Amino acid sequence: MGRGRAKAKQTKVARELKYFSPDTDLTALERELRASSSTRSAESSAADDEKGDDDDYDDYADWASHNR
Repeated sequence: MGRGRAKAKQTKVARELKYFSPDTDLTALERELRASSSTRSAESSAADDEKGDDDDYDDYADWASHNR
């Protein structure tokens, strides 16, 4: 394909992705979000047990101070 055709195809695909709204299964989405949030909360509580009383932002503050 030539350069113009490739750009036209990319534009077509991008437009389809932007404006195409498939039927969303909201119940499946809700189940997925609940499962991931319960997994995340279990992981964060385990991490909190390991850290103790440390602030959640301490890691970011350390990273930010080293990357200046």
